[in-house]
Amino acid sequence: MNDRNDRYIVLFQGAMLILNFAAVTMICIFIYITTRSILARYDARVFLDGVATIPANPGNNLKICLFLMGILVLTFLLRQFMKELQNRWIVVTLILDMAVCAGVIFQLDFNYNGLLLLVFANVIAFVKDGKLKLFFVALAIGGYLVADYELLSIYMPLYNIDDYIRYYSSNTQQYLFSVYNVMISLNIILFIVYCVYVINAQRGTIEEVNQLYHELQTANEQLKEYADMSERMARTRERNRLAREIHDTLGHTLTGIATGLDACLALTEISPEQTKKQLLLLSKVSREGINDIRRSVNELRPDALERLSLEVAIRKMVTDMSDVSDVQIYFETDEKHLKFDEDEENAIYRVIQEGITNAVRHGRARSVWITLKRIDGEILLTIRDDGVGCKEMKHGFGTKHMKERIEMLRGTVTFDGQHGFTVTARIPIRWGETYD
Repeated sequence: MNDRNDRYIVLFQGAMLILNFAAVTMICIFIYITTRSILARYDARVFLDGVATIPANPGNNLKICLFLMGILVLTFLLRQFMKELQNRWIVVTLILDMAVCAGVIFQLDFNYNGLLLLVFANVIAFVKDGKLKLFFVALAIGGYLVADYELLSIYMPLYNIDDYIRYYSSNTQQYLFSVYNVMISLNIILFIVYCVYVINAQRGTIEEVNQLYHELQTANEQLKEYADMSERMARTRERNRLAREIHDTLGHTLTGIATGLDACLALTEISPEQTKKQLLLLSKVSREGINDIRRSVNELRPDALERLSLEVAIRKMVTDMSDVSDVQIYFETDEKHLKFDEDEENAIYRVIQEGITNAVRHGRARSVWITLKRIDGEILLTIRDDGVGCKEMKHGFGTKHMKERIEMLRGTVTFDGQHGFTVTARIPIRWGETYD
């Protein structure tokens, strides 16, 4: 829409420029030809008796006016084809236009001042600053009022184009007056139509701006609602994350303690010394569990991962659980350096922890086998036990959180309750080329 409006504005400006160029040229040529005709017929004395003055050199006037009108054409083309022209240079070209128009009007002895309407049109089109536009408009209006032939002819001798037209016969006079008045009227009509079009175009632009403003307000309101929703979702995700952390840590610790206490009850009468050792071990495990819970509440990683590498932390967890229970837990990996991003290590550790806890607490397993391998940019984690298994899978809190953890890393996890219980997780790892 804006491009089309710009094209129409340029067309109107071009039409006004062509019309004024033709009017000035025709007036100069008419004065020049009529002067030559008067001299050729030896009517100079009769003609001079009826006029106030005549132009000193009509031929020079024609050349000067053509040169000045050429400058107007040049500034017009400069503004149209150099869109990146800076505002100050546009102002310079407009000032040059006003000076050129004043020169042409002066050369014509103020017989034609329609060029000032062209200056009006250029100011309306190119001056965006309100105060500067007001200055140029006031200047153009003042020039238009001052450049009035009827007013100036009272105070200074000026030749009148009407006197040159009256030199011809009545029929020719009617034709010449008609052409002269039509050019003046057509210039005014073009200017009025141009102003109406510019006003309508600006009104449409204002309406578009208002519409865009309302759309922006609506978008801002929607963005605010989205931000509030995102904040609520983030809080919900964080609560779920903390719940998973506490559940994994607390469940694992309590399962180990419960299993260890069962072993103590069985050893109390048989071997008090062994029972004491078992209780000391349970005390140690419980304290570590408490520390993990505190760290989870404070949104930190498991204490083991803070102090140890992933492999060492997993082996320590396996050893501690085996010591406090009668379950044999085996961990195998073919990776020499288990070094991943923090979120990946945390997920792997927690899934293994939850898998062991479920095997001991729900599966009543005697043995648990954990394997961790890398296959084509993925970690394949398998946790298998020889417990009771299950015929129908019912996702509880633990399995649900295992699934959420893996899916957050764009991985997949499956559960199989046949022949014990098996957890198989595939995690795409953001492997670096080397790890320190």
